[in-house]
Amino acid sequence: MTRLVASGVGVERGGRQVFSELSLAVGAGELLAITGPNGAGKSTLLRLLAGLLTPTSGSIRLEPESDRPIGWATAYLGHLDALKGAETVGENLAFWRDISERPGDSVVDALEVVGLAHLDDTPAFFLSAGQRRRVAIARLLVDRRTIWLLDEPTNALDSASEAMMGRLIARQLGEGGIVVAASHTPLPVKPTASLRMEASQ
Repeated sequence: MTRLVASGVGVERGGRQVFSELSLAVGAGELLAITGPNGAGKSTLLRLLAGLLTPTSGSIRLEPESDRPIGWATAYLGHLDALKGAETVGENLAFWRDISERPGDSVVDALEVVGLAHLDDTPAFFLSAGQRRRVAIARLLVDRRTIWLLDEPTNALDSASEAMMGRLIARQLGEGGIVVAASHTPLPVKPTASLRMEASQ
């Protein structure tokens, strides 16, 4: 079973030590909640776990070890929704599904799950913030990854969409996946563990 492990990790950005000596381990079926004030490094930590940044100290690895980079196993949902405005909702999702080595739900099914099937042919430019967020969430469904790294996953979502996000997280965990989520507000699924980060002085 897959485990995501960070040992003694530290990182500097812009000459500032964001955090140091951070360790964590999260396994299959587990949800780790990352909390803390702005500037504590929550988003930086998620980007490190996704393989988008390199730590200045310590190590991040998957167990069992793999020859593939850590990013191969991770899906990162950040503050930006990674949508091309001129392309339709369906085209955006089809792109992600087509390049995936492990395609999951069909575009139609994914849009049905997030309640946007009626916007399949709508250019992403015309979507509201909440709709854009739901399309980004649908990307997690068409490109299946073992580990979900979620930065403020309920941002811009109404209560019904928050409940939907909760069901998807529960599904990911039930299928043996891993979820690490940074949030200022309570998550729609009870975490199995939490990590509190503090802003460096």
